[in-house]
Amino acid sequence: MKWIVAIIKPFKVDDVRLALAALHVQGMTVTEVKGFGRQKGHTELYRGAEYVVDFLPKIKLEIAVGDEQVDAVVEAIRAAAFTGKIGDGKVFVFALQDVIRIRTGEMGDTAL
Repeated sequence: MKWIVAIIKPFKVDDVRLALAALHVQGMTVTEVKGFGRQKGHTELYRGAEYVVDFLPKIKLEIAVGDEQVDAVVEAIRAAAFTGKIGDGKVFVFALQDVIRIRTGEMGDTAL
């Protein structure tokens, strides 16, 4: 099993959700986050004053999948979140030791 964490642009979340639904991904956690990578933020004007926006709004997706789905899920996220511009995001894949469904006590892949 793997734990996939993706950081994407906010306006791409629906595209990614639809791409993952097509792969029958059972669920995900979506969190609104702020951060920066190579973008390093940007400057904006507000009432004539210029200020720096250091942290840009992003969406963090967290998905647990079986080993057989990892490549398809990563590719679906990458394709759906792609704009070709800086700040498209990143996908991280971690080994997932175990999963336990609280309600039934199921463990491992059956708990996903």
